[in-house]
Amino acid sequence: MKRPLLRSSVAALAGALLCGAASLALAADKIHAAKAVGTQFVFVPLDVGVEQGIFAKYDLDVEIVVMTGEARLQQGLTAGSLDFGLAGSPGAALSVKGAPVIAVAAFSNAPRNFGVVVLADSPIKTVADLRGKLISGATAGGVPEWLVKRLAVVNGWGPDGIRSISLGSPDASLAAVRTRQVDGMMTATALGYRFEEEGLGRIVTTMGEVVPHFHTAMVFARTALVQDNPELVRRFLKGLFATIDFMKANKEKTTEIAAQVIKQSRSVTSRTYDNEVSAYSIDGTFDPAALAVLKESFVDMGMLVEKPRDEQFLTTRFLPVKP
Repeated sequence: MKRPLLRSSVAALAGALLCGAASLALAADKIHAAKAVGTQFVFVPLDVGVEQGIFAKYDLDVEIVVMTGEARLQQGLTAGSLDFGLAGSPGAALSVKGAPVIAVAAFSNAPRNFGVVVLADSPIKTVADLRGKLISGATAGGVPEWLVKRLAVVNGWGPDGIRSISLGSPDASLAAVRTRQVDGMMTATALGYRFEEEGLGRIVTTMGEVVPHFHTAMVFARTALVQDNPELVRRFLKGLFATIDFMKANKEKTTEIAAQVIKQSRSVTSRTYDNEVSAYSIDGTFDPAALAVLKESFVDMGMLVEKPRDEQFLTTRFLPVKP
């Protein structure tokens, strides 16, 4: 009489244990990771990693937040509403100024994702024609604004040889070009490819060759998160760079996802992939030559009065990332 009761108890206990194990397996850590803008291919690894379940393999439930520029992203990190941010490297200067944010990896190097785009009927045909012209970008103090100045310096015209204006968002910059309020814009090469495909505009020059040593985009994290939960930071980076590995090996699936995210045609996204995928870092390490140029940019942009020390805005404790 007791054996059926014993078997029933054992079965109930086993079921409870299995349910408990299942609950533990599903208890992924929820994190909020932001992209500086939603229309740049460079930030697509977040979307690919979530859709392909790569972050989930590292027990992460990633909620993607799309910002309207690097300044807003840095504000979100500072306020604590974001855990991680994928943004342009100039934002690192805010850490030097005391923002509770730190760069934990570099994930995109030479700025192959940027170019100067003009209307199809613009009289600007070559780089030389850009001298003295007004070029728009998204965020003041961001990568586009600095690239405009760098392009002028490289051509021997001085930092103000090409005039620049920051309009707050890529859409505002695009509108200014279309209404001829500006002569062109420093923007995503994907947009330039789309303009060329539609016969609306063209790329005058891309920026990868102009600034070959640079970290275009970095992974930023809240300083408190790095201090209090380094294992979470480590898992996020592993998920991100495992995603980049996947992207490098799987063009078709990557372009399928990216086309929907950046709202471009498959042909434009395929061309963008070919141009930009080689700029992704494989392990997040910081290149001394690229950091030297970045520090110079902080001073050039008036963000800092002197070049900072590495430890003031970045940490290498998680590098190289090995997924």
